[in-house]
Amino acid sequence: MELMDLLKMGAGLIEGNKDDATSGLDIGKIADAMSKLIANSEGSLDLAAIVGNLSRNGLGEIVGSWLGQGENKAIAPDDVAVLLGEDKVDAFAQELNIDHESAKQALADALPVVVDKATSDENNIIDQMLGGNGNTMEMLSKMFR
Repeated sequence: MELMDLLKMGAGLIEGNKDDATSGLDIGKIADAMSKLIANSEGSLDLAAIVGNLSRNGLGEIVGSWLGQGENKAIAPDDVAVLLGEDKVDAFAQELNIDHESAKQALADALPVVVDKATSDENNIIDQMLGGNGNTMEMLSKMFR
């Protein structure tokens, strides 16, 4: 699945969540804001931004559950800010003209699904980038558990 398809799927989750602040937002605009948050300069998923500093923040098990196969653990909205950084969450909120709390909740709703879908099938984004054999994400997910 291409990154923009994943971002649009995540944007649909955000637009359709229970928060009135995100209901009715343009899915393309949400996807663009997410792209600035989790994509690298080459337009691929910036896995380093998502899994960096996990052991220091105690979020390794949560994010590790998103990688590869298995059930995805939920992430608390406050942990999204720890994971990505308050400044990035603020930029995301400003771009969508929503408050910081709504931005954290929106990202908590979308990130587990987007990362899981990007890394779970045999022809996933990360295996394509690394030239892997389909087992790259499963091995990586075990590192964080």
